[in-house]
Formats: sequence, C-alpha cells, structure tokens
Amino acid sequence: MEAQFGLVHLWQQGDLVTKAVALLLLGMSLASWIVIFTKALDLRRWSRQARRTEAFWHSPDFAAGLDTLGNEPGNFYRALAVEGREACAHHHAQPQLHDSLDMSDWLTRALRNTIDEATARLQSGLAVLASVGSTAPFIGLFGTVWGIYHALLAVSAAGSATIDKVAGPIGEALVMTALGLAVAIPAVLGYNALVRGNKGIVMKLNRFAHDLHAYFVTGARVSANGSPSKVVPLKKG
Repeated sequence: MEAQFGLVHLWQQGDLVTKAVALLLLGMSLASWIVIFTKALDLRRWSRQARRTEAFWHSPDFAAGLDTLGNEPGNFYRALAVEGREACAHHHAQPQLHDSLDMSDWLTRALRNTIDEATARLQSGLAVLASVGSTAPFIGLFGTVWGIYHALLAVSAAGSATIDKVAGPIGEALVMTALGLAVAIPAVLGYNALVRGNKGIVMKLNRFAHDLHAYFVTGARVSANGSPSKVVPLKKG
C-alpha cells in the first residue's frame, strides 16, 4: 500500500506538467544553494581582505602597503588604493577638462566609481535568490492545483469517492506546495543573510575610501575620533 503513494509514485503517475513543475523547483533549489554557497565564500574572502587594511596604514611606504593588501583577483581594497593613486597622479599630469574640479572632488569621483563597481559585484546573484523566494511557493501551489484536478478526475472516472481513494492522490498533490516552500525558505533566508553581509563589506569599503581620500589630499589618515592621524608620506613613483 505504501508503495502506491509518495514522491516516487507521484513522479511515476504525474503527467508532463507535474514533472515539469517538479524539475523547475529542483533547478531553482540548486541555483539558490549554488548562489548561497558561492556568495558566502566571497563574503568570507572579502572580510579577510578587510582585516589587512589596518596593516596597510602601518606599512613603510605605499608600495609596501599595496603588497600588504594582497594582489588576488577581486581585491576591492587594493583596487581602491590603486584607483586613488592613479586618480591623484592623473589629475596633476596635464591640463584637461577635469581641471575644473579640485583634487578632492576628482578623487572622490574616482573612489566612488570603484565602490559602485564593487557594490554591483557584491549584489550579483541576489536577484536569483529574490526571484526564487518570491515565485517558488506559487509554482508549488500551481503543481498542487494541477495535481488535485487530475486526482479528482481519476476519482470521478473510478466512480468511488471513499476517503482511501481521495486522500492518497490529493495528499501527493499537496506535496508540491511543500516542495515550493522548501525551495523558497532557504532562498529568502540566504538573501537576507547575504544582504546583511554585503552592507558590512560596503561600510568597510567606504571607511577605507574615506581614509584614502584624506591621505591623498592632506597626507594624513582620519583617525577614529575625527582628528588627523599622521601616516607614512606617499612616495613619488
């Protein structure tokens, strides 16, 4: 009797629509977990990079500071430091249209562009989780409605509406709703956790960019209490 019900029986007895819904939910679940694990590893790596920024300010010169930050691909903090140095050098290189901006505004624009690019990379993949979290329950509900419809047709054709004839097929159809929720809940929780982690990374990037701005403009890093804290002067070249 137990072999006549369950997921295996639902798959064997399901039509094309039922199987398509099940496969779609499976694909959405796999995509969600891939995004969650990938972005979680990225957040761990970027958090580890953020811890190197304090060592950057204790380096003997700017080149040594860049080495302290590391040179692995996707290092936002190194990208900020390099962009600030290049923007500072470019502003003084030769007369151009950007000379209408003072050094502070030009540097702010360059650092902001780098932070915007980093933010876009941080947010990549979150649309997948948001889409799965919002649509998976309805896809599962559609599978349930479709399954109940066919279960009732089968009961009507059999001419028997006893509880043992109705409970099994309808119970199997309700499994689709449960599958939809099982796909959506991890996606929503993962989305919220990643958004919170991304905010922390962006906050650290803004803080580092603020210190870099003060360094390139005044030659001093802004300390925690707001007063300038002297750092190693930037060496030319």
